[in-house]
Amino acid sequence: MTYPHRTVLLNEAVEALQIQPDGHYIDATFGRGGHSRAILARLSPAGRLTVFDKDPQAIAVAQALAAQDARVAVRHEGFAALGTLPPASADGLLMDLGVSSPQLDDPARGFSFRHDGPLDMRMDPTRGTSAAEWLATASVAEMTEVIREYGEERFAAPIAKAIDRRRQERGPVRTTAELAEIVAGAVKTREPGKDPATRTFQAVRIHVNAELEELQQALDASLSVLRPGGRLVVISFHSLEDRMVKQFMARHARPAVDRRAPMVEPPPPLLAHVARTMPGAAEVEANPRARSAVMRAATRTAAPLAAGAGKGMGAAGPVGRRRA
Repeated sequence: MTYPHRTVLLNEAVEALQIQPDGHYIDATFGRGGHSRAILARLSPAGRLTVFDKDPQAIAVAQALAAQDARVAVRHEGFAALGTLPPASADGLLMDLGVSSPQLDDPARGFSFRHDGPLDMRMDPTRGTSAAEWLATASVAEMTEVIREYGEERFAAPIAKAIDRRRQERGPVRTTAELAEIVAGAVKTREPGKDPATRTFQAVRIHVNAELEELQQALDASLSVLRPGGRLVVISFHSLEDRMVKQFMARHARPAVDRRAPMVEPPPPLLAHVARTMPGAAEVEANPRARSAVMRAATRTAAPLAAGAGKGMGAAGPVGRRRA
C-alpha cells in the first residue's frame, strides 16, 4: 500500500536555502523527496544534490530519482554521517526532522498508537533494537527516565511500572495497541485533544533511534560541511528538537569569548542571519501535522572553523551513550 506524504514548509524551506543554480545541496532527510525535487527544480545541469535517509523505503524512492537524474547522489545513512562529507563542500543543508506520514500511517512500522501493528519504531527496521525488544529488557528506572526526558511526560514513573507489571503478568509488550492501552491505564489526566499515549510513543521512538544524539552530531558536522555563505535550514516538530536547534544556532551566532584570555579579540561567530518561520494558517488547515513545525535557518559565516568548534554541547536527554 502507498501512504501519501505532504511536505511541510516546502516553499519556505527551499527559499531559505537561497539556492545557487550550480551549487551543491544536501537533503539530510530525504523522506519521500518533496524538498529534494523542489531543490532540483532550481538547480542547473551543473548543480548537485546529496540525499541521506535511514529508511529503506525512502532510499528506494531516492534511488529511483537518482536513476533518472544524474545530479542526485544517495546515501543510505542517518544524517550523523554528514561529517564524512568533505569540508566546505556544500552550499546548503536541509534537515526535516521527525517521522514522515508514510512511516506514521503504515501499521507495520509501529510508530503510531492510532494503528495496531508490531511495536517496531525503527527508522531503519533492518538494523538495531526495536521498541518491543527494548521495552522487554529495560529496567523500570531506565524506562521512567526515557519517558520523562524524551516525552516530557509527568506520569513517566506510573507508565514504566505499568509496563513492567504487564511484562511480569503476561509477557512482553508486542504491539502498538498493547502499549497504548497500558499507557491509557496509567495516565490519570489527559490533555484535551491529545491521546494519553502521545508522549510515551514519542519518547520510545526518540530513544530507539537515538534521534537527539544523531541530531547533535549532524548540527556539529554542518559547521564543517557548509561553505562560507552556505545555508543551514532545520525543520523540527517537537520542543526537544527545536530547543537543541535554537540553542545551537544561538550559541554559534555570537562571538566565542575565551574567559581565560578576556582581553583577546574573540573570533567572529560561525553563524549569522538566524531566523524562525512557522507554517501559515492555510498550511495547518490543509495538513494538521504541520501545526507543530518550526523552521530555523542560519548562514555559515566566512570565519574559519577552529578545531573542536561545535563540540561539547551534548544532546539533551537522559543517556549520553549511543544506541543502535
